[in-house]
Amino acid sequence: MAPGFESVKQLYEHKMRSLAERNTQLCVYVGDQCVVDLWASAVEDSDFSPDSLINVFSSGKSLEAILLAVLVDRGLLDYDAAIVDYWPEFSANNKTAVTVADLMRHEAGLAAFDTTLQPGDLHPGRLRENAVGEVIERQTQRFRQGPDSQREYHAVTRGWIANELFRRVEPEGRTMGQYLREEISGPLGVDVYIGLQDEELPRINDVVMLPWGYQLRQSLVPKAMGRRMEQNMMQTAAKLWRLRAGFKNRTTADAPVPIAGMEKISVVNSAEVSKAEIPSAGAKCSARGLARLAAVMANGGSFEGRTYLGGQGYAAAHDKPVARAMLTLGTTFTQGGLATFPPAGALDTPIDRSFNSGREGYYGWMGLGGSIFQWHPEKKIGFGYVPTSLNVLDFVNERGKAYQAAVLDCLR
Repeated sequence: MAPGFESVKQLYEHKMRSLAERNTQLCVYVGDQCVVDLWASAVEDSDFSPDSLINVFSSGKSLEAILLAVLVDRGLLDYDAAIVDYWPEFSANNKTAVTVADLMRHEAGLAAFDTTLQPGDLHPGRLRENAVGEVIERQTQRFRQGPDSQREYHAVTRGWIANELFRRVEPEGRTMGQYLREEISGPLGVDVYIGLQDEELPRINDVVMLPWGYQLRQSLVPKAMGRRMEQNMMQTAAKLWRLRAGFKNRTTADAPVPIAGMEKISVVNSAEVSKAEIPSAGAKCSARGLARLAAVMANGGSFEGRTYLGGQGYAAAHDKPVARAMLTLGTTFTQGGLATFPPAGALDTPIDRSFNSGREGYYGWMGLGGSIFQWHPEKKIGFGYVPTSLNVLDFVNERGKAYQAAVLDCLR
């Protein structure tokens, strides 16, 4: 802990003792200095370390946003351009008007595919053979009914489409996972990967979903009596009620599972899936790695004398934010696919205030069950938080957000 950030450590220790945690990592940079580097196991897991690799689910969406921004910076890609300008076969079934920005804002009408993909088809060799590209090419757009119908969470599909676009535009034809490893993670010295290699598999620390019944039972326990969840039943029920219309109206309701075996979240721990490139839901990272890369973004794309994302691409990725509801939750995404978080006091509903309060000024996104990968350009904060215990009812990631707010308080 750097001096002045002791309160973050105190909060971390309290949460590790009081919540239903297994293993967690928390790392924070301010400027080019690491000010918080904490990890702990509440279950005495001797295999867990600060360098363990953990599936971060949708926190990987910010990785794919950074990677496309690199191509924008090099003048190879334009957010306003149609995807078919770079990938003509994408035009099948009248998808000619979909722009890169539409995809990155979750407005491409492709939140689900008509088939389940096999993990082996997501390995780099099969990707280059167009095993996934040909599936995407034949898809037809589908949109929800009602207001803000164009925005629907592309939970897994955004990364696959972005990866196909990336490898067609990147001069060497590399996939996102290959480029990330060779041009960013390697030079920066961080454990941030989209697709692992065989020798890295032993470093995986499995994610485990808290049983639904346990989460619901714990939400009934008063905080004063040792509730192990952030939210009580009334708070959880109020958020679920608010989101009910969005879930009811989603186009993904009748879609097959995205990846074979994904009926169980534990499939992401398997070797076959860990080696696959699933940018939006399958990146394997440490909090140290995420925080250091977030520090690059917090410092304008450069770090320790090396530029990873030039100024033009950096500015474009953070530009043109558009606010629309997604699953009835108010969200604001830039043209580069980065979420922004407005002042909570200006928001109308409790769930929107809960979503934004404590992370005002941050950019980036978060992952199912708890992970967070975000940066704060004004305060120069690079933030990474990765748990292995997945609390899926905490769908705005309250427990990780508490650390974001604590860091901001330390800088006031």
